[in-house]
Formats: sequence, C-alpha cells, structure tokens
Amino acid sequence: MALSVAAALQLEVFSRTTVRVYAGEKNLGHTIRWVHPVEIPDIGQFLTGGELLLTAGLGAGRTASEQRRYIREVSAAGASALVIELSGRAFTTMPPAMIDEAERLGFPLIGLADELPFVEVSAQVHELIADERNSDLVAFERLNADFIQLLLASRNHVSFAEALAHNVGSPVVLEDTDHQVVAYAGGTTETDLLMRNWGLHARMAHQAGTPGGQHNKSSMVQSHDEPGCTRRMIVLRGEAWGWIHVFHGDGELTGVHAYALDRAADTIAIALLGDRESGVRASHRQSSLINRLLLGDITGEQFVDRALRVGRDLRDRPLAVVVLCKEPDSDGVAEAALEPALKSLKAPAVVADIGDHVLAVVGLTKQLSAQQLADELDTRGARAGVSRSGPARRLADAARQARTAASVAATREKPTALHFDRLGVLRLLVALAEGPELRRYVDDELGPLLRHDATEANPLLPTLRAYLAADGNKSRAAETLFIQRRTLYYRIERLNSLLGRSVDDPEVRGGLSLALRALDLVESGQQLQPPGPTRRT
Repeated sequence: MALSVAAALQLEVFSRTTVRVYAGEKNLGHTIRWVHPVEIPDIGQFLTGGELLLTAGLGAGRTASEQRRYIREVSAAGASALVIELSGRAFTTMPPAMIDEAERLGFPLIGLADELPFVEVSAQVHELIADERNSDLVAFERLNADFIQLLLASRNHVSFAEALAHNVGSPVVLEDTDHQVVAYAGGTTETDLLMRNWGLHARMAHQAGTPGGQHNKSSMVQSHDEPGCTRRMIVLRGEAWGWIHVFHGDGELTGVHAYALDRAADTIAIALLGDRESGVRASHRQSSLINRLLLGDITGEQFVDRALRVGRDLRDRPLAVVVLCKEPDSDGVAEAALEPALKSLKAPAVVADIGDHVLAVVGLTKQLSAQQLADELDTRGARAGVSRSGPARRLADAARQARTAASVAATREKPTALHFDRLGVLRLLVALAEGPELRRYVDDELGPLLRHDATEANPLLPTLRAYLAADGNKSRAAETLFIQRRTLYYRIERLNSLLGRSVDDPEVRGGLSLALRALDLVESGQQLQPPGPTRRT
C-alpha cells in the first residue's frame, strides 16, 4: 500500500512539534514517492511528482506574487505536499498568499511550529516507504500464488471473481461483451440494487471507455457514478471477451488492489484460452446449482442467492420451472429452442442439462406469465412441461409440477409445451406411474386387447383410439381409419368381445380413454425414470 501524506504526518519525528494543515486537507491522501528538502525558488522544474517537500521557506519568495507562483509551480509539478518550518528562518506565520493559493489548488500546505532535523524526517519517511514497498512485494507474491493456484485447479469464473473480491475487499462483477453478467462476488446492498439494471451501468457509466472500440488490453476506466467503479478488459487473441469490474467507492484503485485487478483479468484470459469451450464451464456451474436444488441440498431462497453469483438475477420475481424433453435423434433441435425463447422474452434463467431432459428455473415478470412461457415454447416446437409460477420457497414443488407436465407432453404425437394447470386428471395418472399401480390399471382395462394385438396381424388398438377420438361417431371413425363402416362394425364387435364391455356405452368410452392415456404414459417411459438430479461419483 502506498504511503500517504496523512500517514507520514503520524511518524514519531513530527510528534516533536506542533503540526498544522493550512490548506488541501482533503488531499492528504496524496502518495509520497520521495522526501526532498528544498530552499531554492525554482524547485518545480526539478520535480517528477510524488515528492514531500521540506523547507524553511527561504526559496518561497518575499512578495505575495512570488509566494503564489511558488505554490503553483510545486503543485503543477506533482508534489504531494509542502511542509514549511515557521521557526523564524523565513516565516513565523504561514503567509496568507500561500494559504490562499494552496487552498484554491487543493494542494496540501503544512506548517511546523518548530525546527525539525530534515534528515531524520527523510530517514523515517524513506524507511516507511521501504517497508510499504516490501509489504507490497509480499502482497504481489501472495496474489500471484492465489491466482496461479486457481489456474492449476482449473477453477471457474466465479472462483476468480470471488478471489478478487476477497483480495480488494470490494464487490466484483464479471461480464461478457454483451454485458451479460457471468459472475458476481462480494456483493453489497448497493451493488445488489445496481445488478437489477446492470446493462445501464455497463453501457452508460463506462461510456468514456476505450475510444474507437479499440481493444486496448491495459485500458482502465474510472466511472463517475456511485459507487465508484474501475473496470479492466479481458482480451483473448487480440479481441475483447468481456470486462471485470471492481466497485471500490471514492478515489482510484491503486497499489496492490489495482495489481489484483490486473492479475485477475490476465488469469481469467489464460483460463479461457485453455478452455476451448468456455461456455461449458458456465453450463456446469448452472447444472451443479440445479442438481443441488433437486437433491434438497439447498433451499429455493439459497438457490436464488447463488444464482446471482453466476450472473442470473432471479430476485423478487415469480419463478417457474421448465422441463424440456430431449427428442431422440434430433441433434438438440428442440432443446435449442429454449435459449432463444428465454432471450426473446428477456427472462433470466438458470439452465441445466440433466440427462434426457433440460431443466430451467425461469424468472417471470408482470408481462410474462408461466402460461405465456408455455405458449412461447409450444410455438417454437419444444416438447416441455411448465410449472405454476411461485416464490423461491416453492421451487421444489414447481420442479415436480414441471416434471409432471413434461411426462404428459412426452406422450403427445407432436411436440407440445404443456402448462401444469392444463393437465387435469392426467396429474393423477402421472403420480400413479411412479409405482406399479398404473401398469396394473392398464392391464385390467386393456390387457386382453393388448395381448390380442401382440399376436395378431391386424391390431385393434388403432380402431379403439379412432372410435374414442370420434366420441362414438362411427362415420367419423371410419373416415379416420379409411375403412368402410361395415368393417368398422365388425371391429367394434371384436373390441366388445375382447374387453367384455360395449364401447357404445359413454361411461365405458370414458374409462377406456383414461386407460389409453395411462398406456401412453407407461409406454413413453418418461415418468418411469422421472427427470431429476445427477449425482457425480
């Protein structure tokens, strides 16, 4: 950490006399790079910045205009502060012209009531500067070791952001070039609020950033909004991958903290270069989060809190769960509809691949209901189930509802996205399918017919389906099957004989319709292995 003027004034040597700050008190945080005793009037031309000037005032001039010029020159040269002995060699009181000019410039002007051996001041300050530099070197080595360990352990973006937040003691946000947050660590109430409209900060607060769209690796921007923020570009192969932001409050990010930001950006870039599929890690983090929710390792509220760390802000929103069935031999076509659908709806979501299904926890809005989400997925040709909307504490229930709806959607001939509330009595069938009872029910109702079709060349199940779909209308059923009515009559007689009931009876048709739904669930195999978490061994 750099040595400031304020810290130097606390040294033992200054305790031997009365020290008074006459001007520039707000800038006592100026960094001291060197201590320099001076007694010549044109010292400004020999300064390089960061000097603590010690003088008896012999070169400061006798007239007000000379004294003002002296202050202007040392301030313009970048001196950290001017310390003047008021022991009588040149002044017994601080000249008003110097005070006025220093106050106007915000330049620290300090008076000493008595003489002090400047050599001791120099020795103590330089010793402290050396100690600070040694401390910085130790801190630099520790930072290097921390980030190298993360690299060697193949840690993810969240780990790098958390390490940086820990080292600087400030919130950190990692975003990509589309201003999508991919990691958030060390959050405060203030930055939590900022995250609700992250795009505004990313686009507006840093609009004075790298000009012309050039990807300058060393570009660093200090924003002027509250809280103060410094960001650092992450560059891969000469192109911008994203930005890492540190919200450090007032002032600039300097010293070890600035170095930590640089190292974090560089090591993230190295990690990305070593990971050809950088999106895979983000997917793994989301999958892990959803698995923990489904396993009951974390509550819904904890899920929402952790989702924010990976850039998914689900706070203060009604939540819905989507379970999407992967179509066999579809090369991911159906599930590929999920991401663009969520993007077009501007709905934040945590998405995970859990085997034969894709599960997403989606944040809804006043303009987007769970039913509208289901309609959008249906339009895009997704075979999916969508839960009711609810608070975070009901996420476990929502996951069960979405699984139930997805199980029914899996039995449909065409891809369909179903909302849980539209299942009706099918919800009961899905629940029964988790045990052997549904298979027994199907066998009791349709067993003779199924055994017939398993051994005969002309199955009767399609005829039963068509007849039930036509609600007992023989003409429509015959047209659907492309057969003559006389043939249909014969098949109906065979059905009545096999089932031991008349399919002309409306109550019988109702029971058989339910049995056929149950058969579809059993044959689909979807609910027999309900979508859920995958434990890693």
